[in-house]
Amino acid sequence: MFNESHCAQLERGLNAMEISLPQKNLQTLMAFLAMLLKWNRVYNLSAIKEPEQMVTLHLLDSLAVLPHLHGRRCIDVGTGAGLPGIPLAIARPDIEFVLLDSNSKKTRFIQQACIELKLKNVFPLHERVEMYQPEQKFDTVTARAFTAMLDLLTKTRHLLRENGQLLALKSSETDAPKHGRYRFERVEPLVISDLDAARNLVIYTAI
Repeated sequence: MFNESHCAQLERGLNAMEISLPQKNLQTLMAFLAMLLKWNRVYNLSAIKEPEQMVTLHLLDSLAVLPHLHGRRCIDVGTGAGLPGIPLAIARPDIEFVLLDSNSKKTRFIQQACIELKLKNVFPLHERVEMYQPEQKFDTVTARAFTAMLDLLTKTRHLLRENGQLLALKSSETDAPKHGRYRFERVEPLVISDLDAARNLVIYTAI
């Protein structure tokens, strides 16, 4: 289970990224991890089960996107157990997050997390990304470990308004394919405490 050392690990990692969050938000982030750990024993929502790794790979990895969020409406595609969507939503209660996944078991977990953690700005959606037609376009699309980059570009463009941004968390082996309805901006290296592997944020703008 999680203890003060894990809270300190989270705060150190956030400080290293120059991210400051209120204590209440930090407590909610740790409560989310505790809930995920509990559900994971039965539903196998994530392969990451060690508390220290969960802080690094679930919270810090997700929150590294925070400085790059754009606008007031965000959709996290292939969100799985709500990553990076839920940590971002906890950190930014002023932004509306739709968390989309085709796995109903995972969207049920997200729904319960919203209830238990009182997340008013999170809306789970059980749907395939290519089938979802939003009434209002989004400012930002986020994705982590969802699909290959070109496939991600093709499947998400209809979700974004013009000049909206796609933020894709990727490993060090990052491709940046061309797409007729996106403009490639940059690959932003991310420095995440206690993570040995390289991480990058691939950024595109919808055109």
